[in-house]
Amino acid sequence: MKRFNLWLAEKITTGVATMWCAYLFAGIALISLPKALQSGDSIVIVSWVAQTFLQLVLLSIIMVGQKVQSAKVENIIIETHSVALQELKDLQILSKEIQTL
Repeated sequence: MKRFNLWLAEKITTGVATMWCAYLFAGIALISLPKALQSGDSIVIVSWVAQTFLQLVLLSIIMVGQKVQSAKVENIIIETHSVALQELKDLQILSKEIQTL
């Protein structure tokens, strides 16, 4: 059961963390917009914006942004690691040259 839960959580997270999901959520949120506007009540309209639109749409957009930022950080780590390994190799060569003197 734990394996299934992890698999399902990963699938849902992967699906929600897309701009297509943000567009879908925006569409769903816009269904209730006419009723909120018809009410004429500013509290209802602000509530619709904050609780319906922003919460639904921003969830996916934030997850997409986190994915992009995470990929950038991963690339920087890989690049830094590669440079450090090259420097280590250069130092090893230099050390061997010094030892042969």
